[in-house]
Amino acid sequence: MVQTQRLAADAAGLAHAAAILQGGGLVAFPTETVYGLGADATNAEAVAGIYAAKERPSFNPLIAHLDSIGAAEAQGEFDETARRLARAFWPGPLTLVVPVAKTCTISDLARAGLDSVALRVPAHLLAHALLEKAGRPIAAPSANRSGRVSPTEADHVLGDLDGRIDAVLDGGPALVGVESTIVACLGGAPRLLRPGGVAREAIEAVLGQALESGAEPGASPVAPGMLASHYAPRARVRLNASAIEPGEAALLFGPVRPSGIEAARAVVSLSENGDLTEAAARLFSSLRQLDATGAGTIAVSPVPETGLGEAINDRLRRAAAER
Repeated sequence: MVQTQRLAADAAGLAHAAAILQGGGLVAFPTETVYGLGADATNAEAVAGIYAAKERPSFNPLIAHLDSIGAAEAQGEFDETARRLARAFWPGPLTLVVPVAKTCTISDLARAGLDSVALRVPAHLLAHALLEKAGRPIAAPSANRSGRVSPTEADHVLGDLDGRIDAVLDGGPALVGVESTIVACLGGAPRLLRPGGVAREAIEAVLGQALESGAEPGASPVAPGMLASHYAPRARVRLNASAIEPGEAALLFGPVRPSGIEAARAVVSLSENGDLTEAAARLFSSLRQLDATGAGTIAVSPVPETGLGEAINDRLRRAAAER
């Protein structure tokens, strides 16, 4: 078992983290969405270390993080739609799935053997500095065991992966709190594969057209987060709860208090005033907090499907899926 180091967000910490990545090791680091578990995306052995640490299915491809649009264009083929989205939302919480470029250096394992690649240029200053210093694409799924709740703080990473990775670069809490939106630009109409930190409405406004939704029928997953049961706490998750059963943990949204709340094992509110941005930022840490109470069920109040609510509900439905 390796000793997981907690590295400070300073020049020494950045240099050490970059050296670990260049040497084929694993480093968790903050992005504006959640903490990612980074490895050299061009090094298949390093990428295998991600799958091993996360206990992740190998058919679920990984997002490669880069420090600029130019670096991303060396890895994937960008049509005009992809270029417009990259110019509008990078750096930021948007991942684009595009065909592999002839100059692509990202390993087959990181791409799960597909002829497409998932790319993102993050906006987080510490993540950007690390990518620049590492000088290569960094594969970085969320820094948690596969299927578990995604981490928004360094302590969350250590709770799941202490002793399984080399280091975590501690940059404080993630601000967005849900993963990046994923859009596939693979010819034909662009498709929203995963709602996330950029709302569907913002993307459609840039494109001037509606996004298709979901993967092509019968297709293998071409991006992370497309398995039915994902983001799952140990407790069962019950959605759209208007009443709380005795002993359940309650995850609330907005000012309405459901009946039976006085018998709840624990109560956490995503946002008492119904702010979806606040709710997104608190989602994963709140699920972790309630799961830690040992309650058998987490009952979740309804969350509207507008804006970031679409991404929040997507995560909650996956957490509630049978597994």
